[in-house]
Amino acid sequence: MNSPKRVVVTGLGALSPLGNNVKDSWNNISNGVSGAARITNFDPSQFRTHFACELKDYDPGEYLEHNTIRRSDPYAQYALVSTQEAVKDSGLDFSAMDPFDAGVIWGSGQGGMLTFEEEVKNYAENDYKPRFNPFFVPKLIINMAPGLISMEYGLMGINYATVSACATSNTAIMDALNYIRWGKAKVIITGGSEAGITEASFGGFSAMRAMSTRNDDPEHASRPFDKDRDGFVMGEGAATLILEEYEHAKARGAKIYGEVTGAAMTADAYHMTATHPEGKGAAVAMKQALEDSGLNPEDVDYLNTHATSTPVGDTSETNAIGNVFGKSPKNLHISATKSMTGHLLGAAGAIEAIISLKAINEGVVPPTINTEEIDEEIPPTLQIVLKDALEKEIDVAMSNTFGFGGHNGIVVFKKV
Repeated sequence: MNSPKRVVVTGLGALSPLGNNVKDSWNNISNGVSGAARITNFDPSQFRTHFACELKDYDPGEYLEHNTIRRSDPYAQYALVSTQEAVKDSGLDFSAMDPFDAGVIWGSGQGGMLTFEEEVKNYAENDYKPRFNPFFVPKLIINMAPGLISMEYGLMGINYATVSACATSNTAIMDALNYIRWGKAKVIITGGSEAGITEASFGGFSAMRAMSTRNDDPEHASRPFDKDRDGFVMGEGAATLILEEYEHAKARGAKIYGEVTGAAMTADAYHMTATHPEGKGAAVAMKQALEDSGLNPEDVDYLNTHATSTPVGDTSETNAIGNVFGKSPKNLHISATKSMTGHLLGAAGAIEAIISLKAINEGVVPPTINTEEIDEEIPPTLQIVLKDALEKEIDVAMSNTFGFGGHNGIVVFKKV
């Protein structure tokens, strides 16, 4: 059997609450800027929570043709926009490749939620007459985002979508990693997108009491590890990574952001929405991702935590971190960038993968903002980077994601 291929990242693209490209998003994240504000997509006053991390100054018409906008849901539009940046950044000329050597593996937790909401409302308001838009189903389904990306660039290789709630993007990245490792593709566009700040989606999370209700102070609402945290802040957007077989990238002189050395998934088998309090599944996933990478815990310099700012989730994750790295890991610094971006749900892993790679390339650990007093249940010896970014040589970064249903997805990146 042939040895596994090495896999590297050669292109990045982002559309986030902190910037409509990678540069702006990273600058705001590394400088500790919050993306939270009162919702503008709809009147949120009917719900317990009135704020979220929406996209800012974003007009799809600046990036996409009218017909594409009309025939696709915002979650798919976001995917196309972030992919435009990533493909340009990679320098790839897909027309010069065998189209079957390149594919797309994309993730979204909810898919076309706005389309679903609007079409069902329209159906009900018209006395349940069959007035559905003929594009209802194509706009709704989660696999349409990778389908549209493949059509845009003529990619005829592997093409499908992953769904594992808030671990979705890491699932997509892991699958892309493995298909290239196995020699089934030379290039895979991967990542995730979410356009979940709609009345139905937002109302559902509000009814679960999962989100913060600091309506008088949205910018400080997402406060991971803080003793007064009261829930997550919803975000939206997309992030794209171009994964490429190392020798293929090297042969064309590509810029390399880092190597994807390993990944792993486990299940908590515990609760529909809560993580395992001891972080059992998360700990095993982290250990397996390191084993897959051929690395030891002491090799990891930076850990981008899932840390959503929920009371149960943050403590279970730090329990898992303590299990894997020890209660007082000397080299490991951790941070929770959802304190700034909010929680992009199915796109969280993708934007945090980009943050992890930028941390490696810039030698900067981004901060955790808003955390004023660490919860006493969080091990005080963990080196959590608070308030301001930390300059540090980073060779290895790990990115954690966990999702409703008990899904745990971990990806590890290394400097090349």
